[in-house]
Amino acid sequence: MKILVIEDEERIASFLHKGLTAHGYAVDWASTGQDGLGRGVEPDVSLVILDLKLPDLDGLEVLARLRARGAVVPVLILSALGRVDDRVRGLDLGADDYLGKPFAFEELLARVKARLRPRAVPAGVLRSDRISLDVVRREVTVGGRTVPLSAREFSLVQAFLMHPGQTLSRQELLSMAWDMDFDPQTNLVDVYVGYLRRKLGETVIETVRGTGYRLRAGDSPARPQ
Repeated sequence: MKILVIEDEERIASFLHKGLTAHGYAVDWASTGQDGLGRGVEPDVSLVILDLKLPDLDGLEVLARLRARGAVVPVLILSALGRVDDRVRGLDLGADDYLGKPFAFEELLARVKARLRPRAVPAGVLRSDRISLDVVRREVTVGGRTVPLSAREFSLVQAFLMHPGQTLSRQELLSMAWDMDFDPQTNLVDVYVGYLRRKLGETVIETVRGTGYRLRAGDSPARPQ
């Protein structure tokens, strides 16, 4: 598998190249955003590790352009910018994971493996009393009305619908919707639950104090069709 590293700091790029090749990955390096854009759409690239502070283009602009060009390759953002709003913006633009600098190589390697691991995706349509989620078309409707959702919002709704009647902790939701390990400093789950409440209805997702969140009882889903 080939991993593309888009990183302007040669020291970090060399460190990643050495570590990843030692674990059997082929590694390509782009030191600018423009170069990364050209290489990121190549069909043999299995994963992109993207720095945000590049000399020519902002890393998030690179990400947005990759997605606009139809690239579905997983993208792991690597950046010293660790604020929650930076993470949220990157994930909304289509990033698959976010790792702050400085980082331990072992954690980066674990995240790389997680991104490259095949994931089982349920087929068909998941339904609740009011919500319908079409897995193949990636479409969510509420009361027959199509609701536009970001990729992360869609994954979060899917997580709730796949676990009817269950209270899901923030750690479980991070794992299911983001495939991320629990980070006690992040409130990503709370932020995205807020987004979903505004789009799907304020009462659709209940807060279970001290535990997490669950789909409201009246919206417990039926089995996939």
